[in-house]
Amino acid sequence: MSRLIDIHAHVVLRETLGAAGPYGPELGDEDRLQTFRVGNYSIRVPYVGSVFMDVEKRIQEMDRLDIDIQVLSPNPLTFFGGIPSPEAVNFARLSNDAMANLVKDHPGRLLGTASLPMQDPDAACAELERAVRKLGLVGGYIGTDYGFTLDDPCLDDFYRTVVELDVPLFIHPATNDGIQGSSDSRLGRFGLELVVGYAYEETLAVAALILGGVMDRHPDLDICVSHGGGAITFLAKRFDSMASFQGNESDFGPALRTLWYDSHLEPGAALDFVVSVVGKDRMVYGTNFGGWDTPDETNEFDRSLGVNAECLLRLPHVEEER
Repeated sequence: MSRLIDIHAHVVLRETLGAAGPYGPELGDEDRLQTFRVGNYSIRVPYVGSVFMDVEKRIQEMDRLDIDIQVLSPNPLTFFGGIPSPEAVNFARLSNDAMANLVKDHPGRLLGTASLPMQDPDAACAELERAVRKLGLVGGYIGTDYGFTLDDPCLDDFYRTVVELDVPLFIHPATNDGIQGSSDSRLGRFGLELVVGYAYEETLAVAALILGGVMDRHPDLDICVSHGGGAITFLAKRFDSMASFQGNESDFGPALRTLWYDSHLEPGAALDFVVSVVGKDRMVYGTNFGGWDTPDETNEFDRSLGVNAECLLRLPHVEEER
């Protein structure tokens, strides 16, 4: 039986508070819900005393859900995509140092990914190399919007660096850019920032990576997109229709299989459809551990994705006895 490996688990690192200068992050000291400020954007969150900040509680909850290994990632609220490079670089360095110190105390259970100042691609290359080679982090973790699209040629050296280091790159959207919240105020209602805003950003990201030629230019690049890639599988045939309308040939469905996708979707038809389009072998298990949509249980399908995560993370395959 494969190990159950959760690749979608954010962490809040107290050592990073104030690391981006005037942009924060800043965490209040309220009892149940704390005010978390990034730039001019604030949100009420249950971080203190939760699995986000208490590693012993995290391990206990992992045990309850039979999760063998968890890949920790930076809090998406702290991608800081819109702030000046010096503050972003300083935050990334302090975040990665803290991440490395956290996971080294729990070998065999926790792995860490790197925060990167993507608005400065040269600095992002340098920090990813430091994070992987010196700190032992297992990959990079970025957002979807840094003032340019993910197929911008300015990122080609960064993608080459990811390939040279032989690590995966994880992509997850954010509701803010480090300065303010979403530019579309309509997303501030009904939790739409998380439900619609995330899917929108993921869909745009995958479209840019495939239609913008990133995966053609960097065929050995391993990129994993959160939440099944947003709405991209649902819209795949419409991408083909648009290509035909524009006089081009397209077979978008197979192109989606050049990427990886985490399975953090509502169980049932949505997850089944994503698997039917991209294939089970391009899926890895994810939980958004501790978040509002964390699953209450795991199953054999979740565990069966462990072999894919081992491949994506360059881990040796280990069979677990159950």
